[in-house]
Amino acid sequence: MLEEAKARTARLQALMAENAIPLAIFTDEASIAYLAGFWGYLGIEFGRPTMLILRPDAEPVVLAPLLESEMVSAMTWVGDVRAWEDSGQRSWMRLLSEIVGDAPGEIWIERNHISALVRNHIDETWPDAAKNDISPHLGRMRMIKSPFEIEVMRQAGRVAGAMMKAAHGSLAEGVPEFESALAVIEAGTREAAGFLTDKGLDRFVSPMIHNLQILQSGADTSMVHRRASTRRYERGDPVYFCFCNMAQFRQYKLGFDRMFHIGEISDDEAQVQQAAIDAQQAAIAAIRPGVVAEDVAAAANEVYRDRGYETGYRTGRSIGVSYLEAPELKAGDRTVLEPGMTFAVDGGISVEKSCAGRIGDSVVVTQDGCDYLTSYPRELMVTEI
Repeated sequence: MLEEAKARTARLQALMAENAIPLAIFTDEASIAYLAGFWGYLGIEFGRPTMLILRPDAEPVVLAPLLESEMVSAMTWVGDVRAWEDSGQRSWMRLLSEIVGDAPGEIWIERNHISALVRNHIDETWPDAAKNDISPHLGRMRMIKSPFEIEVMRQAGRVAGAMMKAAHGSLAEGVPEFESALAVIEAGTREAAGFLTDKGLDRFVSPMIHNLQILQSGADTSMVHRRASTRRYERGDPVYFCFCNMAQFRQYKLGFDRMFHIGEISDDEAQVQQAAIDAQQAAIAAIRPGVVAEDVAAAANEVYRDRGYETGYRTGRSIGVSYLEAPELKAGDRTVLEPGMTFAVDGGISVEKSCAGRIGDSVVVTQDGCDYLTSYPRELMVTEI
C-alpha cells in the first residue's frame, strides 16, 4: 500500500514539473492518505493541522503534531516528517514558513478542501503569492483506480455485504432502529477484522465500522438521511439503510443502500421501490468505456419519467479515498468513462411524508461494461415475521 502511495506521489510530482507547479500544500485527509499513505489520527478539527508539502524536484515533507508524529512516521513512506508543537518556537506556522520561504511567487492548494485555518495563514503570511488550485491535477489521477485499489474496494464490498446481511436479519416488529445500527457495526467490524493482521502497517488499520447509521423507517423513509433512532418497527414498515458514510475499508469508501419492508408491502410502496430498482439497473446497464457520464444519468431519468416520477438526485458519484470524487453521473458532466473508474450508482425516489424507493451499489468500470463491488439482492424485499 505504501509503495502505491509513493508511486502516486512521484507521478504527481512529474505532473507538477510538466505544468511548472513549484509548490503544493495538502491538508485534506483523503489526499494525504492517497499520497503519503497514512490516516486515522486526530487532526484539523482539534486545531492541529497535518500537512503534506510537495515540490516537483525535492523530497516530500510532512508536518504533523508532535503527539501524532511517532504514529505518522511509522505509517508513511515519507522520510521527512517534522513534528510541530502547540506553543514555542516549533509551531506549525514557523515550520511551514521555513519550508515555503519568504516570497513564493505561487502556492498551489486544494481550493475546496484546504482547512480554513491553514488557508487563512497562507493568505496572511504570503499575500502577494498567487493561490492556484492543484485539485484538477490530483483529481484526474484519482479517477482511475489501480488493480490494488480495486481489490481493496472489493474487500470493502465484502464488509458492506456483511453489514447489509446483519441489517436485514435485525428487522422485526418491536425492534428499535438503533438495535439494527448496532448489528451493522458489529458485523462489519468482524468482517473487516478478517482481512487484517497485527503486523506491519495493518496494526494501524482499525477494523471498526463507525459513523452514525443512516436509517429511516415508516413514513420517515422519504427523509433520505435521518439517523437511527429509538423508534420501534411496526408491521408494514419500509426500512431504509444507507451505508454511504460507513461502508469503507483501508480508507476506501463505497456507496451501498437497500430498502426492506417488514411483513408486507403496499401496492403504492412496491411501485415506488420497483421504479427505483429499475432506474438503477438502467443506469448500470449503460456504464461502459466511452459513455459520457451524463448519459448514464439520462438512462435512469428515462425510467423515472416513464413511471411518472421526477427526481432531482444525481444518479451516481465517483468513489475512492473520498466519499465524493470526480466525475459524477448527472446532467452536465461530460466526462467520458474509462476502465478503472469506480462509482456509487443509486436509484432514488421520495414521496414526501409518505414513502420512498431506494437502492444503491458500487461498481467498477471494466473493458466492456462494469462489475459490482457490492452485492445483495436487487429486488423487492419483504421480511418474514
